[in-house]
Amino acid sequence: MQTAVSTSSLDVLNRVFGYSAFRGEQEAIINQVISGQDALVLMPTGGGKSLCYQIPSIVRAGTGIVVSPLIALMHNQVTALKLQGVAVAFLNSSLSFQEVQAVEGQLMRGELDLLYVAPERLCQERTLNLLHQIDVALFAIDEAHCVSQWGHDFRPEYIQLSILHEQFPQVPRIALTATADESTRKEISLRLDLGAADLFISSFDRPNIRYRVQQKNNARAQLLQFINSEHPQDAGIVYCLSRKKVDETAAWLAEQGIKALPYHAGLSANVRQLHQERFLREDEIVIVATVAFGMGIDKPDVRYVAHMDLPKSIEAYYQETGRAGRDGLPADAWMVYGLQDVIMLRQMLSSSEAIEEVKRLEQRKLEAMLGFCEIISCRRASLLGYFGEQPEPRCGNCDNCLEPVESWEGTTEAQKALSCVFRTGQRFGVNYLIDVLRGKLTPRIEQFRHNEVSTFAIGQELTEVQWRSVFRQLMARGLLAVDMDGYGSLKLTEDSRPILRGEETVHFRKDIVRAKKAPRRKKTSTVYSSYSDHSEEKKIWEALRTKRTELAQEQGVPAYIIFHDATLMEMVEHHPVSLHELSQISGVGASKLEKYGDEFLEVLMAME
Repeated sequence: MQTAVSTSSLDVLNRVFGYSAFRGEQEAIINQVISGQDALVLMPTGGGKSLCYQIPSIVRAGTGIVVSPLIALMHNQVTALKLQGVAVAFLNSSLSFQEVQAVEGQLMRGELDLLYVAPERLCQERTLNLLHQIDVALFAIDEAHCVSQWGHDFRPEYIQLSILHEQFPQVPRIALTATADESTRKEISLRLDLGAADLFISSFDRPNIRYRVQQKNNARAQLLQFINSEHPQDAGIVYCLSRKKVDETAAWLAEQGIKALPYHAGLSANVRQLHQERFLREDEIVIVATVAFGMGIDKPDVRYVAHMDLPKSIEAYYQETGRAGRDGLPADAWMVYGLQDVIMLRQMLSSSEAIEEVKRLEQRKLEAMLGFCEIISCRRASLLGYFGEQPEPRCGNCDNCLEPVESWEGTTEAQKALSCVFRTGQRFGVNYLIDVLRGKLTPRIEQFRHNEVSTFAIGQELTEVQWRSVFRQLMARGLLAVDMDGYGSLKLTEDSRPILRGEETVHFRKDIVRAKKAPRRKKTSTVYSSYSDHSEEKKIWEALRTKRTELAQEQGVPAYIIFHDATLMEMVEHHPVSLHELSQISGVGASKLEKYGDEFLEVLMAME
């Protein structure tokens, strides 16, 4: 169990976790906590946050107490740590009374390096009394943004965690999150009483993720084309806004031969658990979900995250897309976005019963999200700029960098659209307004005599699709507002006045009309196509994966917990022939070497 305090963090990194060197600020953070100081850590998903509290818990005397919001996350991390030879357990509602007593006994006897606890259980008097009787190495508060009352993952029980500093003032605390703008950071610091903590901010950049936004045309067909052409054998997550759309999309994908499963809060707990376990344990599963799915999912080989509807904020988008490519290998963040998304989210915001201060904050977040979709410059630079970074102007790995988008001067067209809204009484939706602009004489237009207004038929130079793009971009910029009438009626805003008076010019993004079949990616883009079909490397890769699957099924754990894809790829590349050589492969620690070394060497030798 407990490692001597003198053990170095680098030794634990190498011996237990199988890595030869720290990444980024990991070492500074770990040394800060080992020395007994507090830390607030902002690090992107897949950046190695867990090691920042796991290693200090092993090095320091006592047991590290980890606050984790989801049972699934606890189970996965505890399972993985046990395979790495770490003495670890969890306390949550999934345990029986006898199992709880057994874990508490281990805790009292000083047999645990780490204990994972749900926040509501941690704050119970019984748990606090137990902790007062043992040596606590540290408190780690994972997913710390859950403390933010205005955040998308707010958990009321997180606010109670300030009690840790009050009752255990000498125990170091480390709060960690992958998603926090400046206001959320301040709220975390205030609510958790971390004012004296050192702040560690790693770059939010995930260079292995390719960000792409397409104009929504036939969303289902676009999604199917994306999956079939680029990720036919990959695990992925597809996000939809409503439960109904999740069910319909999952069923439709299944009809197309894709192993798709729904996940949302309307399903029973048993079904949700079954679908989540299949996603974690099987290859090629696609989860179609609302935002109820994802937090606490640390599956490293998710190769894409697709959004069928627009997220409400950059923070939500960043966190959801961050579930792709946690292993550092190439991954996609793909989204379709259209006019209806803008209308729906603006209506939801207008009809919200939140206090004005919250509504203003949500309005700013939505505007930032819309701006991200409409920009013609580098998407990664925009994303990182939102989180306060100053990145290079072009990343070379987003759609706008790879396929530069043109803009066009559309002041006249903007004036026509805005004038049409005004001339028709500011009580009609986009489709009706486009019919008026294009001079379409429908019974409804005749009924309201809008064939007699000055804007009738003045917009025949643009197609219906082009006008929809104009209205979408005017709404995205806040020049048009959506009425709360439920029909998507448009109204002018104050910001539209300078446009109508000719005092400001307007430039629009020229939407890319994509070919029906998008070109396939280069073969190196995904893990499964990294090797040519009949190459020796492909045969070794498949043999190693088969062995990993066999072991995972025998032990009832997800395959990636045995070894990540990146570890298998390194085995293919270096072809170790001894336990010593295998121990040099990244991700092969002492415990896994002992458990699995001979079996993987057997596979490698058989392929010689």
